[in-house]
Amino acid sequence: MSESSRLYREALKLIPGGVNSPVRACRTVGREPLFVSHGRGAYIWDADGKKYIDFVSSWGPLILGHAHPEIVAAVTRAAEKGSSFGAPHEAETRLAELINRLMPGLEMVRLVSSGTEAAMSAVRLARGATGRDKILKFTGCYHGHADSLLVAAGSGLATFSLPGSLGVPKCLAGLTVTCPYNDPESLKTLLARTGDSLAAVIVEVAAGNMGLVPPKPEFLDVLKDLKRYGILLIADEVITGFRVGLKGAQHYYGLSPELTVLGKIIGGGLPLAAFGGRKELMELLAPLGGVYQAGTLSGNPPAVAAGLKTLEILAENPDIYPKTASLNDIWTSGLGELAKVKGCPHYLTKLESMSTIFFTEGPVFDLSSASKSDLNFYGAYFRAMSDEGIWLAPSQFETAFLSAAFTESIVSEALDKAKKAFQKI
Repeated sequence: MSESSRLYREALKLIPGGVNSPVRACRTVGREPLFVSHGRGAYIWDADGKKYIDFVSSWGPLILGHAHPEIVAAVTRAAEKGSSFGAPHEAETRLAELINRLMPGLEMVRLVSSGTEAAMSAVRLARGATGRDKILKFTGCYHGHADSLLVAAGSGLATFSLPGSLGVPKCLAGLTVTCPYNDPESLKTLLARTGDSLAAVIVEVAAGNMGLVPPKPEFLDVLKDLKRYGILLIADEVITGFRVGLKGAQHYYGLSPELTVLGKIIGGGLPLAAFGGRKELMELLAPLGGVYQAGTLSGNPPAVAAGLKTLEILAENPDIYPKTASLNDIWTSGLGELAKVKGCPHYLTKLESMSTIFFTEGPVFDLSSASKSDLNFYGAYFRAMSDEGIWLAPSQFETAFLSAAFTESIVSEALDKAKKAFQKI
């Protein structure tokens, strides 16, 4: 028995499913979960010492790669002074200042500990600001596992073919209106019918939880016209924030949301997220206003130190973005050619350092078209790639990420491994 298998069996006795987040269980790709020992740069090693090229990057946060020495040093310095105070500290202000300077439309931010918490709080703020109860989200977009947002979500729910979740009251789910992502006509119809009752529309600007699905221009045009209904636009940039560029996907696609949700990269691999927007909106939060939100570990020093150092490195080295995008072009074009030679129906999406290969005949533009993918083939693809030493997301409905630790030689190595994997399938 491998060490990973032994650890998994031990975990099963103490942790539901042996994992602390469902997709990690690898059940839909037909293998046991990988137990990781350590990571460095573009690589991780499992508990048995096997080395993998890592295209998961902790599901997106590690844009600079694993165990970046400057981030490790910053976290160590912070932890040596104390892990949490339950009181303000200067680095929180420095991080807020940098986020506000880089991201358009953010005048104030509130730090929290997870993307779920940030999205939940942004929705509460929008309801408090508008006096309306209902929100609109898009089918297949995932905004965390808060009750109001766990309706027609993607990611793990799509992976396990679940329409929702037990434990979400119908009366609460009824306050969430859903609409297909990338369907401008359906959105226009819904807004005409219910627009004056909606507090907010929340959207992954480029969807990343049904696999990567970029937005259509005509869909974006409708989102830009929400003000006529008095609706606040919440841009969920937990995945795309500082991944697509220093100004986020909203700048890339020309959106001007009232509120923005950030996570992953702003914590540099530690638990940290934020939500922010215009000053007059954010000052509705307690202690200034009547919208309550709080968190014991919000803004804890090690996480803030990791996030601050990550953003400083990105801001000082903007060439990271074109470099990783160029490497992603090499990776995706090579992967597509391998699938073509194998005769596999496939559709590739990419955005800067993000990509997804869908094993399906036609184009993918929403959850319905993504769901036509051959999940059995994806499972075989995942297992073959894993055997060759490439670590991918154990779900068709996720996104692959390149980090700044990737080089041309690593991408070339990955394509050589992928060629062997396709030959085995």
